[in-house]
Amino acid sequence: MASRGTMGYVSGSAVQSVYAEVYGTATGGTSSSITVSGVNYTMLTFTSSSTLTVTKSGLFDVFIVSGGGGGNNAGGNGNSGGGGGGASARIQTTEYYTANQTVTIGAGGAVFTVGSPSRIGSNLSIGGGSTSGNTVGASGGCGSGGSSSTGGVATFSDLGFNGGDSGQVGSCGAGGGGGGGSIGGTGGGVNGAGGTGGTQYDASAWRGEVALTTKYMGGGGGGSGFANLGGAGQSGGGGNGSSWSGSIAGTAGATNTGSGGGGASTNAVGAAGGSGIVLVRFKV
Repeated sequence: MASRGTMGYVSGSAVQSVYAEVYGTATGGTSSSITVSGVNYTMLTFTSSSTLTVTKSGLFDVFIVSGGGGGNNAGGNGNSGGGGGGASARIQTTEYYTANQTVTIGAGGAVFTVGSPSRIGSNLSIGGGSTSGNTVGASGGCGSGGSSSTGGVATFSDLGFNGGDSGQVGSCGAGGGGGGGSIGGTGGGVNGAGGTGGTQYDASAWRGEVALTTKYMGGGGGGSGFANLGGAGQSGGGGNGSSWSGSIAGTAGATNTGSGGGGASTNAVGAAGGSGIVLVRFKV
């Protein structure tokens, strides 16, 4: 296999100069035919752990999304909302494979838990964050309302975005989890709504689709402050934060999107993050 850079990245131009754009072939997952910029590819979609069976050595384009972080439980003082979990990291790279590769799909994190990494071979995508002001995962979780806390910081700035802050001290809404495309939203002030999750990553171009067709890594919404609603999770799978009354529960990140789960309010718990996905494509 070609040499790698930090966190499994490899320079596509360097690989192609060595192997002259000779794509291999493989089986595994669910196969579909796609066209990207006028070029025909076979795309293999892995939604559960399996094996990429290489039938011809060559180049393979790889897109990896890890599991998203779970939403936080309520924290801070009084009627505080817990933060939405941070969405996960992605890796896009071109590899040269000569042998079969093990594919692992990362699980979404349980409440207040970081999502699990996804991988293919030795390429690893760090799990999404779920935190209340700590540095965890590829995208930060968010601040918990009631304690004027700061959103979690993305561990790798090129792989994810920070979580949003809580609104202020008191019965305020919590910040939203960082998404694949932006930081999480700040929670409302006293008695405020939870912050909106960070925006998703649009993978449509890589998949040969019209823009905004397929989105991953939406941030989870923060839980609400007193007598208010939870923040909205982003399309791309982010879960909604729970309402203060508990009548509207937080929702989990969507399966195989690597999105963050919704955060908790005082009267309702947070929700789990969404599982990851691995895509492999080769020219035909």
